[in-house]
Amino acid sequence: MARNKAVGSPRITPGKAKNAIAIAKVIGPAVIPVVTPFVVRGAAAVREQWDRRKARRLGVSVDDIGQYSGRGGALHARISGVATGLAELRAKQHVPAEDLAFAEDAESTLRQLAAAVRAAERMPTPRRKAAHRAVSAELDRIEDRLLHALGV
Repeated sequence: MARNKAVGSPRITPGKAKNAIAIAKVIGPAVIPVVTPFVVRGAAAVREQWDRRKARRLGVSVDDIGQYSGRGGALHARISGVATGLAELRAKQHVPAEDLAFAEDAESTLRQLAAAVRAAERMPTPRRKAAHRAVSAELDRIEDRLLHALGV
């Protein structure tokens, strides 16, 4: 009498599983010390690539990537970048008083935005997303004004 065989189904029987475990017990101790360094190096390389990609996406250095973690990490990175731009604006020679006043107001706004992003971390998802959109819109406005003040 023929048995119905499901097409593509694994044919693991208790006997085959027992044999596989016995083989792993014999081969495992010999293979693990050889394979482990390669696995560790591979994992480190993958992690390094992941960190580089994330840092490039956020516009920060790989060393600073830990400062911009969490759901608001990208916004914190943008806030930091704008703060750096404002410092560069203040450092320029012959800066109009209007641009200095903008820099002063913008730095105050950036502190408030950073606090809002930190507070949003503990909000429910819809509220957090709304807060992040509002912060992003305000950052867009400040960045546009900063670029204009820097002559870009």
